[in-house]
Amino acid sequence: MRKARDSLGEVMIDDAAYYGAQTARAVKNFPISGMRLPREFIRAQALIKGAAALANRDLGRLEPEVADAIVNAAQEVAEGRWDDHFVVDVYQAGAGTSQNMNANEVIANRACEWLGAEKGRTDLVHPNDHVNMGQSTNDTIHTALHLAAYESVHTRLIPSVSALIAAFRKKQEQYKDVVKLGRTHLQDAVPIRVGQEIGGWAGALEARLKDVRHAADGLLAVGIGGTAVGTGLNAGPQFPGKVLERLREWTGYPWREPEDRFAFMQNTDAVAALSGSLRGLALSLGKIADDLRLLSSGPRGGLAEFRLPAVQPGSSIMPGKVNPVMAEMMNMIVYQVIGCDACVAAATAGAQLELNVMMPVIAWNVLHAIRILGTGCEAFRVRCIEGLEVDQDQCRHWVERSTALATALNPVIGYDRAAELAKRAYQEGRTVREVAEASGWVSAEDINRLMDLHRMTDPTV
Repeated sequence: MRKARDSLGEVMIDDAAYYGAQTARAVKNFPISGMRLPREFIRAQALIKGAAALANRDLGRLEPEVADAIVNAAQEVAEGRWDDHFVVDVYQAGAGTSQNMNANEVIANRACEWLGAEKGRTDLVHPNDHVNMGQSTNDTIHTALHLAAYESVHTRLIPSVSALIAAFRKKQEQYKDVVKLGRTHLQDAVPIRVGQEIGGWAGALEARLKDVRHAADGLLAVGIGGTAVGTGLNAGPQFPGKVLERLREWTGYPWREPEDRFAFMQNTDAVAALSGSLRGLALSLGKIADDLRLLSSGPRGGLAEFRLPAVQPGSSIMPGKVNPVMAEMMNMIVYQVIGCDACVAAATAGAQLELNVMMPVIAWNVLHAIRILGTGCEAFRVRCIEGLEVDQDQCRHWVERSTALATALNPVIGYDRAAELAKRAYQEGRTVREVAEASGWVSAEDINRLMDLHRMTDPTV
């Protein structure tokens, strides 16, 4: 064990631990959930600490050898080498002070080792005076949230959703000429092509992904250097630009200073906007999953127009049962993302005066939503959509027997007579075509022309 000291006194810490006194107190104070902020957030913190050290070195405020040691330690943290030493619970001190100090302490102690000294030599590398120089929890945690969320959207979410859209477009082309029964209000409606229905799914996802991209662009403005309340006390006017220059270099993303640093410090509305776009994406995915579950219902007592891949047995008691488990999984992800967004919205509304202190829970929820949407779309594509098949005979069975086909006769015999034909067909157990032919109200030529299923589903006719 070793002694670590902060402004409240001494704390005993395991010799192997790289964190310090403030982190140890936070672990004791907040034994809440066992959940920690994810790897991508820790990486973002480390990038900020390294960039700040170089900025302070260039401004002549930090000795080069100390700055280099901090940068080396921060790089190791960014790579994930010291993740086990980031131990603070998600439900922690407001604004993420404990999370910020966890990063400061781990990097400071590892930097001491880079200088050839033992952990805890705060005279060489101090977590506050050196690693946190020119910063506050209030600007660094907020900036880390923007970095982590933006990078996660672009590396994890956009590729997986784009691949899912491409898979739907492929199925759209494969089944572009297959006609099936359309349904509104869960009742028979006029025909639609399978390709049109699947194309609608792809189009919805494309629109929602566009929303996500637009919302994510709002995260590029970051207020590092605003320190505690946005005034930049102890940072200096050149510090933000130098930090952002390094972050642009290291990540490849065009980070910029906000138009109004005080607005950035006081609000997390840009993250809330991203969270809302994630919810919108989730809602579209949920509708698709619901449709697939319904269209694949059966195999003998349901619609059974679609066949989903059998990826695992469906029941512990009913032999041979196979369930739409990948669609069910997607539904559960959707409900969780809705919950994440509700938390982000409430926490965003909890901002007061110069700061929103709810950033740790905002960070966890928005990053969790990005993660499960990304991995969920990938699994959904690979284990469900790519193996999706359409039972063309079943599609033909339902559409040819539908009384909704009488709609096509409206232009010739009018709504009332068409409704009478539909009623007769249903009551007599015959098709609309058969009843129309027997009625004498419409010629065989008109029946063949108007009730051609492909013509009925071609919007150009």
